[in-house]
Amino acid sequence: MRILLIGPPGAGKGTQAVRLAAHLSIQHVSSGDLFREHIDRGTELGQIADTHLRAGLLVPDEVTIAVIEERLARPDTEHGFLLDGFPRNLAQAEALDDILARAESRLDAVLDLKIPEAQVVGRIAGRRLCRRDRGHIFHVDYGPPEVAGTCDVCGGELYQRDDDREATVRRRLEVYHGETAPVVDHFKAQGLVTTLSAVGEVQEVLDRVLAAIGHGQVDASGAGKQ
Repeated sequence: MRILLIGPPGAGKGTQAVRLAAHLSIQHVSSGDLFREHIDRGTELGQIADTHLRAGLLVPDEVTIAVIEERLARPDTEHGFLLDGFPRNLAQAEALDDILARAESRLDAVLDLKIPEAQVVGRIAGRRLCRRDRGHIFHVDYGPPEVAGTCDVCGGELYQRDDDREATVRRRLEVYHGETAPVVDHFKAQGLVTTLSAVGEVQEVLDRVLAAIGHGQVDASGAGKQ
């Protein structure tokens, strides 16, 4: 299958993308991961992306499109992929159509995750990261540390990213909705969009996603259920 997963910051899209791609045995194609890959490889595209990202700017559409096109041309995507983080705007959506048309392919589904703004703000603004290891993540309400401000795993100081502050989160949401609404409408016109609630536990949301694409459910171990 060839799937596009769309969702606002804080909807749990990244978590769902990883689990869904694994369940379907297809490649998880994340624009953020690809930028990091090209930066690490020192490619020309990576150098341009790095310059923009370090300045806190969006990577130009032409660079983002080129990175995605190169990834989708690799043999491991022949049997399917899940796009995460691309396309972010209408120009990128139209470019994706062109890329797939040239490959004599097309998307099978566009899954649009929805969640109330208040929940998004609560999820992100309450997040705390460890200064020693950013992989150690806590939440002041849903997963607090045993000792406030201290990582349970390594004892590092917990902090809130500037991007996670409430005012910033609300600005990110405004940008997301402004840019993404035309993308959703673009694919709705092709009859590809299914809108799903992202509210609930990770497993509940994954079950909804799988039902929407006709793949039943998975249990906690990842085994298929019909």
